Amino acid sequence: MTALAGLEGWTVRGCTLRDVPAILAITRASDIAALGEPDWSEDEIVATLTAPTEDPAVDTWLAAGPDGEPVAWAYVDNPQRGVRDNVELYAWPGRGEPAYGPLLRLAVARAAERARRNGFARAVLRAGTLASETALVSVLEADGFAFVKRHARMTRPLTGDERAPSGFDIRPVRQEELPRFHEVLESAFADTPDFQPTPYDAWREAVAGLPSISWDEWFVALVDGEIVGVLQSADQAVERGEGWIKNLAVLRAHRKSGIGGALLRTAFAAYAAKGRAGAGLGVDLTNPTGAYHLYAGVGMTVVFAADVYERTLDV
Repeated sequence: MTALAGLEGWTVRGCTLRDVPAILAITRASDIAALGEPDWSEDEIVATLTAPTEDPAVDTWLAAGPDGEPVAWAYVDNPQRGVRDNVELYAWPGRGEPAYGPLLRLAVARAAERARRNGFARAVLRAGTLASETALVSVLEADGFAFVKRHARMTRPLTGDERAPSGFDIRPVRQEELPRFHEVLESAFADTPDFQPTPYDAWREAVAGLPSISWDEWFVALVDGEIVGVLQSADQAVERGEGWIKNLAVLRAHRKSGIGGALLRTAFAAYAAKGRAGAGLGVDLTNPTGAYHLYAGVGMTVVFAADVYERTLDV
């Protein structure tokens, strides 16, 4: 544990799995203040600390106030090992906000260090925040971060009557099809502005590091026997009774043919069959493929929007 620069009596250290309860308490307090409900689960925090590209001793930070109680948490994340890094910052409302600036500077230094190690001449560091988190927005802007785009979290309630649509060849993925699954993901996302290619081995390593995987919720859509669309679910929202769509991708030549909607409805039916109360996902509102309109068309609505800020770092 070391002194947190600029804050007398504050300390900071890297995290371990023993810190999961403290981190969960901080994120839930932050989320409830900003969103009205908790958004992080214990499994998500464990997955963050144990991700293949994460070294929690140097990539995550837990800050404590003068009384020794942990009140702020931050981490950097770069699953593609690419030029763009991400930082997330959480603070206990009314107690932890002074740590935003010092933690952000730790993240900037770490992102630059990782970029140098990976052979890049520069790095891009992104941070997400809600417009209502004015203290964090002020810190980001003061440290040279600029607004670049907006993401939204969308949800849809499930009644239990959901059924997979007919007329489409959709089924759970088979293990031997995972290379093609990854290939469709990479190809479909290649025309989005923020695309960073992920080699298959790195993708499989990240998948293998997940705390749990419900393979029966990973779907493929076939046309003439060839996989042209995929839907990847995640177990991250199970604790709150929600099915979570992590990725949805349809090859360009097969878009606007109903495949994307059919994959979504198939996932809804699978979640409902397991007793889930809703389905959720995150979407880039600037995505040129029109993803937002697809999701709205199957009954999903925006719960909240998060702004993304960015700073370029010379390394």
